[in-house]
Amino acid sequence: MRKLIVLAVVGLFAQLVDGSLGMAYGVTSSSLLLATGIAPAAASAAVHLSEVGTTLVSGAAHWKFGNVDWRVVAIMAVPGGIFAFIGATFLVSLPGDAAKPWVALLLLSLGAYVLWRFLALGARRPQFKGTLSAVFLVPLAAVAGTMDAIGGGGWGPVGTTSLLSSGRLEPRKVVGSVDTSEFVVSVGASLGFLLALGSAGINFAWVAALLIGGVIAAPLAAYIVRHLPARVLGVAAGGVIIITNVKTVLESSWIGLEEGSSLVWSIIALLVVGWFSLIGAAVNTERAARRSDAAARRAVPA
Repeated sequence: MRKLIVLAVVGLFAQLVDGSLGMAYGVTSSSLLLATGIAPAAASAAVHLSEVGTTLVSGAAHWKFGNVDWRVVAIMAVPGGIFAFIGATFLVSLPGDAAKPWVALLLLSLGAYVLWRFLALGARRPQFKGTLSAVFLVPLAAVAGTMDAIGGGGWGPVGTTSLLSSGRLEPRKVVGSVDTSEFVVSVGASLGFLLALGSAGINFAWVAALLIGGVIAAPLAAYIVRHLPARVLGVAAGGVIIITNVKTVLESSWIGLEEGSSLVWSIIALLVVGWFSLIGAAVNTERAARRSDAAARRAVPA
């Protein structure tokens, strides 16, 4: 019972972050299950089955608050679901560990770009021009869907990061669209796992615990996204992307730091402190921009 309560709390906080920033539910939940000694396929299966419910509620909440670009959802959902099914079916035989450092390095680089993009604005308002083409969205969905099934999380980190870095869709629309389309991805991955593992290989008590926590948090997260300024949301998302990927890069053969060492955690702690400072700076800049806008409106004669 204690484990189920812990899983419900993890599901709640993971969905709160995921629904607000477009990533982290799968990564957080999968990491906890793997830490308890559960096989990767079983852990990813439990996470994706719970996500069928959490993403449905999250998508409905984002739609209610106007956070969804339905064109993006329509283009990404189907290829994402198909490749999630394929990735889930072949998870056991795929060498996912070898690719993790490369993927983490790519995401970390994109996260740094997202962070820079919103910090470099100064007092200017962020602008989002143009449309995202299907030529860009379909391959992105295929890669993100495959990675999501293999690693237990990847649709948000890959999808949200890539869409944010494109600069063509405001952050709240990115988060809402990625979360909404993830429902189809979760269904595809879940069907693949059920086919490969059978129902006997899945702990449905864990699924229920994660689901309950996630469903509670989903509407609150959508509300937060609706009211957070684009500048603040962009800086927050960029920081999450960097922090969630830097550990994999530091512990890779390229750098060679010992897994879970105090040095690794010290670096992460410093990054977290710096991230909070940047969020504070973004909030202050947003307030200054609003005061400037208000003063400009007062200066215009009626």
